[in-house]
Amino acid sequence: MMKQKISITLDEHAIKEIDSTVDNIYIRNRSQAIEHLVKTALGENKTAVILAGGPEEQLKTKGEFCFSLPVRGSSLIEGMVKKFREHRFKAIYVIGRHAVITRIFELLKDGSSYGVKITYIEEKHSKGTADSLRLLKGKVSGTFLTVYCDIYFNRINLDEVWKDHLKQGSLCTLMLTTSSKPSEKGTVIVEGTKILQFIQKPKQSDIYLVFSPIFAAEPEIFDYPGTSLEQDVFPALAEKGLLYGHMSSEKEIHVRSREEAGRVR
Repeated sequence: MMKQKISITLDEHAIKEIDSTVDNIYIRNRSQAIEHLVKTALGENKTAVILAGGPEEQLKTKGEFCFSLPVRGSSLIEGMVKKFREHRFKAIYVIGRHAVITRIFELLKDGSSYGVKITYIEEKHSKGTADSLRLLKGKVSGTFLTVYCDIYFNRINLDEVWKDHLKQGSLCTLMLTTSSKPSEKGTVIVEGTKILQFIQKPKQSDIYLVFSPIFAAEPEIFDYPGTSLEQDVFPALAEKGLLYGHMSSEKEIHVRSREEAGRVR
């Protein structure tokens, strides 16, 4: 990320407050402290992305889109938007094919009734999640949070994912949790919060720390090649030391049927 050197004048009290945030772990000096505080302040109008790309039929169950299934009194995707607004995400992008964004628009309109602004991006075709996400290139200029469209995440603290990403200064920060079936997910090898290796759906694994489909990222992620985030981009970022994790004891719930929707508490 390109940075510019600037000169500012502050009073002594403000400087002391800035210096108090230096922890010599994530924030090592005054410049990093100022950058962190500015990003946090700008975060009052944060950007979120709902990733709903790929063939429409893959997002359907018995002829109904999974994101429109009723969960605790409203559709799954309405609950997502309410959760985003609760955590001060006011600009929301939805990526999907024509039938998908048409159905989501029927449920959410422009987002104004939820206190957000929703922008719809139509996907003509893609070979994977990275292709879908790359449609944001040129539209998003700062940090953004991405959530896959078929999950319920009401118990997850999105603010902590966001704050960890800004503190760590990574290009991408994945939410990590544990799973008893790691071969069904993306598994990670970590040291501290740095992800050393990302392996998508390994045939066998004794590592139970896995990727939960929520992540924060910088726009530079669009420049990494590959069709799939899980198969191509995340492994490449890990190899370059640019991929970090946020550990969470809470888990997302995948909602792919009315039965699963009805079990959400």
